Amino acid sequence: MKDHFKQKAQNWDTADVRVRGAKKIADAIEKNIQLDKEMEILDFGVGTGLLGFEIAKKVQQVYGVDTSATMLEKLREKNTDTLQIKTFHQNILQKPIEQKFDGVISSMTLHHVQDTEQFFETIYANIKNDGFLAIADLESEDGSFHSDNKGVHHFGFDAQELYSIVSKVGFKDISFKHVNTIKKPHKNFKVFLLIAYK
Repeated sequence: MKDHFKQKAQNWDTADVRVRGAKKIADAIEKNIQLDKEMEILDFGVGTGLLGFEIAKKVQQVYGVDTSATMLEKLREKNTDTLQIKTFHQNILQKPIEQKFDGVISSMTLHHVQDTEQFFETIYANIKNDGFLAIADLESEDGSFHSDNKGVHHFGFDAQELYSIVSKVGFKDISFKHVNTIKKPHKNFKVFLLIAYK
């Protein structure tokens, strides 16, 4: 697996915009989904755990999956006796996880996934009946969000197109909410939160 984030991992958590963005997504998830201490949650594209650790405070256990070994290394450095994320270093589209979870969360990772439909099919199999999906990513943009688009397969997402894919896979009660605006010197970029249930 190519580690596109090997260099970025070192300073990933020093970007205020990134840290604040993950907190806004976590707050939106908590506001819209009933989290409890019995839940086991999977964070897809967990990175250094910016979203996962926020959610971990509210549930029994967060598991994080990522293809970047360096990001997971940084995450494990942040684990404590009282708050920790258990990690999987794998590409779940090629090697799915057998475990089922009460919910799957993800922050700003979907645009790095080439086959969106395959992703939702894979995740659907990992969610327990009545479990939830909460995915945050960019609304459609012109490709200028990243300074380097290596490893970027989608310039954001159109809500209607995503709705069609998610419902086709079998998810129901699908909703989209605007949860954040990332302000860059040249442009503002909107972030949505997609919530759906199995």
